[in-house]
Amino acid sequence: MGKKPVETIMGLVVLVIAVLFLAFAYRVSDLQVVKGYTLTADFLKVGGLSTGSDVRINGIKVGTVTDQKLNNEDYTVTVTFSISSDTKLPVDSTVAIVGDGLMGDKFVKIEPGKATEILQDGDKFKSTKDFKTLEDMVGEIIFMVTDNGGNNEK
Repeated sequence: MGKKPVETIMGLVVLVIAVLFLAFAYRVSDLQVVKGYTLTADFLKVGGLSTGSDVRINGIKVGTVTDQKLNNEDYTVTVTFSISSDTKLPVDSTVAIVGDGLMGDKFVKIEPGKATEILQDGDKFKSTKDFKTLEDMVGEIIFMVTDNGGNNEK
């Protein structure tokens, strides 16, 4: 117990710097939940989307996925988002679940519409696009190649 007070003070300084670094990293990393108004959308497939995932418009984060619930009647998934209050979305906007590359995280992509009416807190997106797996995309390509544009001449 005969430690010098200088060692104790230096230990406390190191701990304070570590806490400040963690706070700075959290703030810069954009992991915070976006506060704003709530919107929902129904999907058949969410493909690994998780609570806390980004909601983006043209690559810019404008919201966060806050909840996912399975509807036991039709087995669709209702996804709830928190959208920044300064982002106003037309009612004819389309929402899709996409991924950052083949192995990247999933996020929600919003394609704003042209309507003058704006979605309000608690509204539901009418137009959605489900997540497409790699197998789905390969199947579509094979179908397009083997279909020959609908010409079945012999």
